[in-house]
Amino acid sequence: MAIKGFKNHPYIPNSVPEVQQEMLKEIGLNSLEELHAEVPEELKLKENMNLPKAFQSEYELRRHVEGLLKKNKSCNEYLNFLGAGCWQHYVPAICDEINSRGEFLTAYGGEAYNDFGRFQSLFEYQSLMAELVDMEVVNVPTMDWAQAAATAVRMASRIVDRKEVLVPRAMDPEKFLIMKNYCDPDITLIPVDYDKDTGLMDLEDLKNKLSSKTAAVYFENPSYLGFIEVNGQKISDMAHEVGALSVVGVDPSSLGVLEPPVRYGANIVCGDLQPLGIHMNYGGGQAGFIATMDEEKYVMEYPSRLFGIAPTIVEGEYGFGDVAYDRTSFGNHREHGKEYVGTQAALWGITAGVYLATMGPRGMEELGQNILQKSQYAINRLNSIKGVIGSRFNTVNFKEFVVDFNATGKTVKEINRELLAKGIFGGKDLSSEFPEMGQCALYCVTEIHTKTDIDRLITAIEEILHS
Repeated sequence: MAIKGFKNHPYIPNSVPEVQQEMLKEIGLNSLEELHAEVPEELKLKENMNLPKAFQSEYELRRHVEGLLKKNKSCNEYLNFLGAGCWQHYVPAICDEINSRGEFLTAYGGEAYNDFGRFQSLFEYQSLMAELVDMEVVNVPTMDWAQAAATAVRMASRIVDRKEVLVPRAMDPEKFLIMKNYCDPDITLIPVDYDKDTGLMDLEDLKNKLSSKTAAVYFENPSYLGFIEVNGQKISDMAHEVGALSVVGVDPSSLGVLEPPVRYGANIVCGDLQPLGIHMNYGGGQAGFIATMDEEKYVMEYPSRLFGIAPTIVEGEYGFGDVAYDRTSFGNHREHGKEYVGTQAALWGITAGVYLATMGPRGMEELGQNILQKSQYAINRLNSIKGVIGSRFNTVNFKEFVVDFNATGKTVKEINRELLAKGIFGGKDLSSEFPEMGQCALYCVTEIHTKTDIDRLITAIEEILHS
């Protein structure tokens, strides 16, 4: 429909009325409304939209939008101890510099004609990520960890031709629901209980639920609640004994100090790339990865793109392209593809590759050590507060840990509200996700936290509890 007072727009091509009339005349129409003649009259808007007056300059618009954004309180102004799947890590400037380049930022699906080095960049990312997880094949990223985990267990189901998957009870409930939705209706997810003292997967409950119907056992290390699953090898062995696969979700920032899952029996590894040079972006910036060994039974079950390297007819020259492209839903298989894959987070794969190349093995080790030391310092300082247990579970933690406030007489919600007034984002309230724990919160400490930051948190909690 025509917009009252509309003449031309600096950002809309061919918006000059004279140009529009010439174009309409060429196709035999008299007005823009005639372009939508097939739309039923009852669906058409008969009046102008109730929109505010247009800004007269880009400067005025920018000030208005920035004013709206300032109503939010971000981790740039507030001290942040939230994690739970989206963590605040330091992002090297080179990550933003590379992923903002036009040849990476604007390429959508990407084929040879608009590659401009993107295929090679993704191949390099896959190679670096494969080295980190000590496996041989890594996919172009999925949307997030939840999708990667769901795809990984679907791969396992197809490989062993079974329809039950065991998952930890102590996992992110939102991730569980995403996986459940993705696996319905043909794959059933069965939760395995956790030990109330350690948080570790209950091996007796696992044993009772394993059967000839089990396609895979999925667990995470570090877990959603931050503890290190020290029984990883036992869990993998128990899965293998019944002919099932071991699928392990991992935080890649831990792999500079922890063994990669393949060392304790994992057949498929998955996780999120967000810790590797990607900003939190208001909860966005997520990108899931999947890794396996280079065996045909695994490779042919990947629904997502894989990039490989091959020599060209020119000696010493190499090209980069899709591996087994026809196994994808957009390849030759189309509707017969084993799983549908749409838009993927390839830009974050390139970003993670830049981060890993920048850090190197020694850098990843230092990152892990830094996080371990600072999180242990935070736990010890929290233990010094009367009524507070720094770590509810009697296990070693990496980056995240469950803080127990049950003996303080205050709820996590109350404590977090008062912390917010002091410019601090407290830990995630677990009382609704794990009601059996009572008033507990999931706190996160990474390399960005200084000793001063942690001490400030401790002082704030002491004031809140004992004022």
